[in-house]
Amino acid sequence: MAEPTPANNRTTEPPRPPSVFDLRITDLRAGDPLRWLRLGWADFARCPRIGLFYGLCFFLMGHALLAVFRAAPAYVLALSAGFLLMGPFLCLGLYDASRALQAGQRPSLRASLLAWRPTQGTIAIFAGVLLILEMLWGRASLVVFAVTFNTMPSTTNLVAQLLNPDNLTFLITYAVVGGVFAGLIFVTSVISIPMILDRRVDAISAGLTSIRACLQNPAVMLWWGALITLLVGLAMLPLFLGLLVVGPVLGHATWHAYRDTVSGPL
Repeated sequence: MAEPTPANNRTTEPPRPPSVFDLRITDLRAGDPLRWLRLGWADFARCPRIGLFYGLCFFLMGHALLAVFRAAPAYVLALSAGFLLMGPFLCLGLYDASRALQAGQRPSLRASLLAWRPTQGTIAIFAGVLLILEMLWGRASLVVFAVTFNTMPSTTNLVAQLLNPDNLTFLITYAVVGGVFAGLIFVTSVISIPMILDRRVDAISAGLTSIRACLQNPAVMLWWGALITLLVGLAMLPLFLGLLVVGPVLGHATWHAYRDTVSGPL
């Protein structure tokens, strides 16, 4: 009897399970962020009660930020920037509402408030990472203040004091330090929370996919981040009232940003 050839002994390896790296990242266009805003406004108009509830939450957070400014001005710049960039996490309920609308279902406030429950472990891990970055940012802010000023500036006319030409070194240093932390938070979170909600992936996979999206579309994502910052900044005047509408619209728009950016089954 002839001996079996090596080909006869060869075993078939099981197929590799799908990975988050198999997801296709769309090549975005410069006009996409404005389209996301239009879609976000359309979602807000279709479920205004849900949107206004979350808008009220943003409004109250704005006044909490004002209280921090009065009590600890050294922290307020980092906290305000983090407030702008952590919007995707804070708008989890709005993502759920947009997902329901996209599926042809009727969204409800109760469902949006409970949207975190199926992925609570993953959401908690991701929130912890963002919290650590925020704490590091706040500590870096204190260091910059301590190195620049002998004493903490008075809260009276604080903005005028900080914008004094004599403090140009402080402004440049703070902008560079803040830019590094802002970039880290935005790049890792721009589509992460909607992806966790939609695909039930782990926090690392969501963060890596968000980074991939930013690396593949740096100009569009930079434009999207600038739009978010500009709109929220304008919505803070006067007395944070604009956040009642701008906050939920941006939340809905972020869902559409995720859906346009990530495609294909996992």
